[in-house]
Amino acid sequence: MLRSLYSGISGLRSHQTMLDVTGNNIANVNTTGFKASAVQFQDSLSQLVRNSMLPQEDAGGSNPAQVGLGVQVAGISTNFAQGAAQSTGVPTDLMISGDGFFIVRSGGETLYTRNGGFSFDTMGRLVTASGALVQGWTAQNGVVTAGQALGAITLPVGAVAAATPTTTAKAAGNLPAGTAVGESLLRDIQVYDAEGATRSLELTFTRTATGWDVSEPGGATTSLAFVDGRLTGPASIVSGGVTVDLSTITGYADVNTIAITEQDGRAAGTLSSYALAEDGSLIGTFSNGETAVLARIAMANFVNPGGLEKAGDSTFRPSVSSGQATVGVAGSDGYGSLISGALEMSNVDLSQEFTNLIVAQRGFQANARIITTSDEVLQELTNLKR
Repeated sequence: MLRSLYSGISGLRSHQTMLDVTGNNIANVNTTGFKASAVQFQDSLSQLVRNSMLPQEDAGGSNPAQVGLGVQVAGISTNFAQGAAQSTGVPTDLMISGDGFFIVRSGGETLYTRNGGFSFDTMGRLVTASGALVQGWTAQNGVVTAGQALGAITLPVGAVAAATPTTTAKAAGNLPAGTAVGESLLRDIQVYDAEGATRSLELTFTRTATGWDVSEPGGATTSLAFVDGRLTGPASIVSGGVTVDLSTITGYADVNTIAITEQDGRAAGTLSSYALAEDGSLIGTFSNGETAVLARIAMANFVNPGGLEKAGDSTFRPSVSSGQATVGVAGSDGYGSLISGALEMSNVDLSQEFTNLIVAQRGFQANARIITTSDEVLQELTNLKR
């Protein structure tokens, strides 16, 4: 049989594969985090018709003569170029700006994805649209310990921030120099004990002939002296175990702004909101104003991302070609940063894909013509015997 028949068949098969890959790219033009694929062709085996010959004294050399036996698919490569950003405004939607993959667990298998369309399930776990668990590290007392094992990212609904007892406070403002000797000004502020219970810290400022005396209900007293409205030295007072800084108080005339302005204690608080930072940190805000890191999303990268196998649901699994994943933190060397409230769109270029459709179609047609032409030649051969 004619070799051209089999060459044409190989061309049909290869261009059909190109059509399949191009069609899949176009079908996923709106798939979040999708990476387009491209077919690479290579020639098949060639039949040697005549060997090459060395030149002789009285004759020149000759090149080998070969007849090709068709085409085959050398490989289907994945294009990991960055896709465009699509703003969603949803805080759990994450886009990787740069290299890297999210790590997810599905059916006991660890997979990797660029699709950051996440949400929290009823158990407070961060999951993909298909239910795979997003992996990372859980913080202990607001700190993520290096080297700890990966696990599901969980939002601790109902978490409580511990109370912080007040240890320091600060009084600021101006004590009016024109106040009559013996007159007093009472100022107070709410402070907290170790259990978060409140009490009132009170200070009495009494005008004296030389300045002001500051006293607290327990009996401790500190004297303040001023020169040209400025305190002559540092001063503080301890009231109920709380050290009150008095060093910024002034003593100018006719201005009464003295107040206890600050204290470092807090009541206990419950989790009221959360946010995701560029490094993948899940930061919780509590009702007492405290913020703390609750968890951190892990990132992965590969020496050869092109060697990853597509596993469906916009995920990849490692292969012997890709190598094993290296795990790190978003924003560090080798890992892209995260953008909250946005998703990475598909990197499919429709103009290129439609051009590929034309190329594949014409290639398929040309190879079909090889078969029909070869068939006509065979018909002529069979017609020699009538």
